[in-house]
Amino acid sequence: MKKTVITAIIAGAALGVAARDLVILHTNDTHSLILPDADGRGGVMQRKAIIDSVRNANKDVILVDAGDKVQGTLYFKFFKGDVEYPLQNLLGVDISILGNHEFDNGLQALADKERILKADRLSANYDFTGTPAEGLFKPYVVKNIGGKKIGFIGINIDPESIISQKNYEGMGFRNVIETANSTAAFLKDEKKCDLVVAVTHIGYTKGNDKTTDPELARASKDIDIIIGGHSHTLIDPENPSKYPCIVENVESRPVLIVQTGKSGKYLGQIRVDLDKLKISTPADYDYSLIAVTDRFPEENLDPKIKNFLQPFTDSLQTVTSDIIGYAAHDLINEGRTGAFPNWVADFGSRYGNMVLDSLRLKDPSTPRLDFAIMNVGGIRNPIPQGPVSAGQILSTFPFSNRYVIMRISGKDIIETMKVAAKKGGEAVSHEVTVISDKDGNLERVLLDLDEIDPGKEYVVGTIDYVAWGNDDMRSMANGQWIYSSDEEVSMPIIRYVKELSRLGVPLMSDPNPRFIVRNL
Repeated sequence: MKKTVITAIIAGAALGVAARDLVILHTNDTHSLILPDADGRGGVMQRKAIIDSVRNANKDVILVDAGDKVQGTLYFKFFKGDVEYPLQNLLGVDISILGNHEFDNGLQALADKERILKADRLSANYDFTGTPAEGLFKPYVVKNIGGKKIGFIGINIDPESIISQKNYEGMGFRNVIETANSTAAFLKDEKKCDLVVAVTHIGYTKGNDKTTDPELARASKDIDIIIGGHSHTLIDPENPSKYPCIVENVESRPVLIVQTGKSGKYLGQIRVDLDKLKISTPADYDYSLIAVTDRFPEENLDPKIKNFLQPFTDSLQTVTSDIIGYAAHDLINEGRTGAFPNWVADFGSRYGNMVLDSLRLKDPSTPRLDFAIMNVGGIRNPIPQGPVSAGQILSTFPFSNRYVIMRISGKDIIETMKVAAKKGGEAVSHEVTVISDKDGNLERVLLDLDEIDPGKEYVVGTIDYVAWGNDDMRSMANGQWIYSSDEEVSMPIIRYVKELSRLGVPLMSDPNPRFIVRNL
């Protein structure tokens, strides 16, 4: 049988019959990066030019988005999805799943925006029954291409400690591996799909107790391709030793795993020869990354997108041109420790004590702040050396988080630092030193060089997202709030930067890590 297939393919080639290829283009975690960055990378207009060129050269092209299309720039901060969702339609996205940030404004807002999409909206393991999003999502879709059936499944992350609970209230969650496997088996056995693609937003790397794409691949039997998101992992086929794109499943067959990093700087491309599906494996598929750069001239850019964006871009000029301070050096948000996380946490400590000082005028028994912990994940963009605008601060701290001061036990602080140490650090203020071994196992938590006492109560400044126990810092939810701000945390940060500028002080920070790895 195999010889017959091969002979037919060779004979077809000899007669000049072209192979029938399916091209799957994919993005993930574009995070509202609408315009190119300072280096000319990314940008929706350049991405559209690449998509158009691929579509013009190929008959069968499917464009997939693996979630987190929103949150990260002023376009979402100010317009709440009115830019990103219509752009998905202008790009011609065929299949779309949810990321965790699609929930940032709550389920009603999510439902209102998702209805805009013309794409197939997939989620097999979120149950929206009884919520505003009921009926909007299908567990799978089957595409008939070139006489072959291609099944796509949507798989989403466990929302617990990742998404603020109030933003997904009433939504049910089904186990990632069980749901993916049962749906894939249904597609292969009942729907007779020739290829099954799981589009996921669960992440490639292990940062907590949640299932990852490699774990799903290893536990699967009927999934051929995983198009992933969430962890911002650039899976480069040219460098497979760092993040392998081929993982064997439970039956030792290869599964292709792909992901394009973040911010739309790359477009992923998977090319599958449909004529060879029966004699090939996912290891044979041609997977590549296409860099999204400014190489296309203006005349090759889609005027519809340019005209659509113009009024939004124009309205942002006020905040982007409002210079409020100066950075003495680059404040980088890559990595979990260093100058920028330190700067943010030190701001949290200073601001918390300022709040408590004002409260102390009315109540002399008001305590002082011991330290601050501000999540690294809330720092969305770097601030380069040079002038700093209000727009930069708003896009760097885009979430609607409020500053919170709480009483919390030393025991719960230690549990929180265990989680942070395993992840490689967190944004903690200068009063704190955390020591762990090379494997991330916590050894000591010091406050002003004294051991944290598990039986003592401390006063800590943070944001409500952390205070609710999110970002895996579950023990923080045991604290008792004594103060909560009524404004987003970006507002006091802007006032702080303006005050520094008035005093002639630039933004600068201690670059040394406060999470110390003991190598002895």
